Amino acid sequence: MQFNSKKKLIFCSLIIISIFLLDRFTKLYVINYAEINGSVDIFLTTFLNIYLIWNKGIAFGLLNFEQSVIYALISWIIAIISLVILVMIKKAKDIRVYFLTFVFAGAISNLFDRYYYSAVPDFLDLHINNFHWFVFNVADIFISLGVICLIIFEIIFNKPLRNEKD
Repeated sequence: MQFNSKKKLIFCSLIIISIFLLDRFTKLYVINYAEINGSVDIFLTTFLNIYLIWNKGIAFGLLNFEQSVIYALISWIIAIISLVILVMIKKAKDIRVYFLTFVFAGAISNLFDRYYYSAVPDFLDLHINNFHWFVFNVADIFISLGVICLIIFEIIFNKPLRNEKD
């Protein structure tokens, strides 16, 4: 699958804007709900709750630090990694463009929150009985989906290349 650069730019930009807006809409909805009702703790199904937390760490609340210097350092690292992903999007000439675009869109959406709120609002609580996964948001879904697809792509499509070299 080849993209000419203009079509690729337009298509990737539309994906990024769509993911960013979807993530912003869902976060603002939950934040506004919390402001009106004092908190958010909604039981949707037997495996999914809406529960607002403010994440100062990285994906899924990992490396959660209260110190502003460490928080700023992590934010800068995320910004630099996002720029590297943007360069990878520009260089990609196959389906990986989509996967990298998902990762980039989710990353910049969460990065926006890190600078605007000094934390990322997470609200999707996935669980089975008493086992709860990390609370996450829409941007995290696209980041995870993009990374999983990149891993699958590398396993499936680069395996024959490795075998040919042997």
